[in-house]
Amino acid sequence: DGSAAAAGPKKANGDVGQSGVTYPGNLTYRNLYYFLFAPTLCYELNFPRSPRIRKRFLLRRLFEMLFFIQLLVGLIQQWMVPTIQNSMKPFRDMDYSRIIERLLKLAVPNHLIWLIFFYWFFHSCLNVVAEVMQFGDREFYRDWWNSESVTYFWQNWNIPVHKWCLRHFYKPMLKRGASKWTAQTAVFLASAFFHEYLVSVPLKMFRLWAFMGMAAQIPLAWFVSKFLRGNYGNAAVWISLIIGQPIAVLMYVHDYYVLNYEGSQ
Repeated sequence: DGSAAAAGPKKANGDVGQSGVTYPGNLTYRNLYYFLFAPTLCYELNFPRSPRIRKRFLLRRLFEMLFFIQLLVGLIQQWMVPTIQNSMKPFRDMDYSRIIERLLKLAVPNHLIWLIFFYWFFHSCLNVVAEVMQFGDREFYRDWWNSESVTYFWQNWNIPVHKWCLRHFYKPMLKRGASKWTAQTAVFLASAFFHEYLVSVPLKMFRLWAFMGMAAQIPLAWFVSKFLRGNYGNAAVWISLIIGQPIAVLMYVHDYYVLNYEGSQ
């Protein structure tokens, strides 16, 4: 019958196989919840599926999740928080030399924590979810560390979000007649809005530091692509990551401290 034909021939053990689903056969709770929990933001009628759950692979990723989250908490509590606390007095006194010194001091733990968080989330966590759900597409990131331009970095460090922006934002703008530069700028500004939203709502304050940091990527991307090549471009990308993030962290912590603690003392 039709259902047997849709299922197709049985696959040998180890092959990647899936039964074809066509509209409106996809309008089921099972299909909806699979998409909601799958490590992707772009819906497809038929997601690539892995044939089985690899138990050893899953256990390794689970161990990494538990180990790295403990390491992250320890580094934040024992290294980053004391450094931030020691930065408040130079900010109050507007001692610029000490502010720069504290900024550089914060850059080391901040960058280390960011790298560990990247591995913990994009490699360990997403692979655990994908393995449990037998989700076949494991391209959660590409070689962003080799980026010779800012644009290449943003296209490759977070593939699920990049694919969503490409499918639902960038390509529709091109189809409506927008230029590539206009579409790229719009994607950066949309990303800046969501970065600011994710910071401002939990902190209950609106400061635009994250938005301005992301918006600053637009002229930086132009400058790097225009004047820097090869290793120089790669160095510029890494410097922007190492220095840019602690600047935003210090600005938000300072404003949060002034707003919530300084007035009550």
